[in-house]
Amino acid sequence: MMAIDAGQNARDRGLVRAVGVWAFAASIINGVVGAGIFSLPSAMASLTGDWAPAAFLLCAVAIGAVVLCAAEASGRVATSGGGYGYVDAAFGPVAAFVTGTFIWIAAVLACGGIAAALADGLAASIPVLGDPMLRAGIIVLVIGGLCLLNIAGVSPAARVVTVLTVIKLLPLLILVVVGGFVLLSEGRAPATPQPAAAFGQGVILALFAFSGMETPLSASGEVTNPARNIPRALFLAMGLVTALYIAVQLVTEGLLGDALAGSVTPLADAMSRVSPALGMLLLLGASLSRFAWIGSDILGAPRVLFAFARDGMLPGWLAAVYPRTHAPHVAIIFHGVLAILLAITGMFEVLAILSGLSTAIIYIMICTAAWRLHKLGATAAAEAPHYAILPIVALVGILSMIAIIAFGAWRDIVGLCLVAVASVAWALFRRPAKAA
Repeated sequence: MMAIDAGQNARDRGLVRAVGVWAFAASIINGVVGAGIFSLPSAMASLTGDWAPAAFLLCAVAIGAVVLCAAEASGRVATSGGGYGYVDAAFGPVAAFVTGTFIWIAAVLACGGIAAALADGLAASIPVLGDPMLRAGIIVLVIGGLCLLNIAGVSPAARVVTVLTVIKLLPLLILVVVGGFVLLSEGRAPATPQPAAAFGQGVILALFAFSGMETPLSASGEVTNPARNIPRALFLAMGLVTALYIAVQLVTEGLLGDALAGSVTPLADAMSRVSPALGMLLLLGASLSRFAWIGSDILGAPRVLFAFARDGMLPGWLAAVYPRTHAPHVAIIFHGVLAILLAITGMFEVLAILSGLSTAIIYIMICTAAWRLHKLGATAAAEAPHYAILPIVALVGILSMIAIIAFGAWRDIVGLCLVAVASVAWALFRRPAKAA
C-alpha cells in the first residue's frame, strides 16, 4: 500500500477533527441544496416537460457514482481541499490546478446565476424592480454588500451565512408537506402532456442542482474518523437530497400544471394556490436562500484564488490581505465584480447550465483520481475504505459526466476545452516560478 505524501497531511496542521457524521452530512446538504431549487422546477419543466423526474433520477444515478468515488477517495486522502486534494495526491499539482480552476469557474458562474434569479424573483413580486437599471442596482447591492461583509472579517460573514442557512430548508419542507397533502386530497391541477423540448439540457440543469458536495468536502481535514464518517455522510446527504428534489418537482407540477413552465417563482406560485400567505413565505424563503447561497459562495470561492496566488500559481496581488481583518480582499473583490457582470448580462438558466458543465469536469477529475488512488492502494488514513466495484463505478461516473457534457451546446463544450488547455499551459508556465 502506498502512503500519501506528507504534504497532503501538512495542509491540515493546526486543524481539529471535531465534525461528526451528522454534522458533516448537514453541511453537505446545505452545500448542495442551494438557492437554485427555488427556480429549478419551472426551468426543468420547460426543458424536459413531463420527464423532469426522470431527468433528476438519471442525474442522481450519475451523481451516485461520483459520490461513491468521492467516498473512497476522501477516506484515502482525508485532507482539506476535497477534490483538489484527491487530484493532487493522484496526479500532482498541474492536474490539481486544473481541477481548482474549474471549481472556481463553476462557483462564479453559479453566483452570477443565483444573483440574477434573486433580482428576477424580487421583480416578479415588485414589478418596478424589473427595470434594467434597478435590476442591476439590486445585483450590485447584494453581491457588493456581501463582499464588503467578507472583507470586514470571516467571523461576521460566517455568522450571517449560518443564520440564513438555518431557515433555508424550512420553506421547502412546508412546500412538500402542505402541497403534498393538498394534492392527495384535491388532486392535480389540469395539465396538458408536455414533450421534452431539450431533455439533455435539463439533465445538465439537474447536475447543477446536485452539485455542491465538492465545497463541504474541502473541510475533510476536520472530520472525526474520516475513513468511516465521510463516506457515511456523503451517502446519507445525497440520498436525502435526491428524495427532496423529486418531491419538490412533483408537488410544483401537481399544483401549477401547465403554468409551471412559465413561472419565474415556481415554488411561491405553487404555494399561493394553497394560501397567499404561504406563497409569500416561499417567496421570502427563496430570496433569503439565494442571499444565503451568495454569501456562502463569496465566503469560500475567493479563497481558491487566494490559495492559487499564495502558492505562486496566480499573480501575487490576488493573495493580498486587508491589514485590519486579514481577509483576502483583492480576491473577494475580483470574484464579486466578475459575478456582478455575469448576473447583469446573463440569466439563471444559461449560467446554471454553464456551471453544471464545469462541475462535470470536476467530477470527472474526482472519479479518475479515485480510480488511480484505488489502484495504487494509496492512503493517508488509518482505515481507508476499499470498494471492490470502484473501478466499474468510476467508469460509470466518468462516462456519465462525458455524456452530460455532450448534451451541451458546441460553443460551451469548446469553451470548456479551451479553459482546460489554458489551465494546463498556465500551470506548467507558473511551476518554475513557484519552485523558485
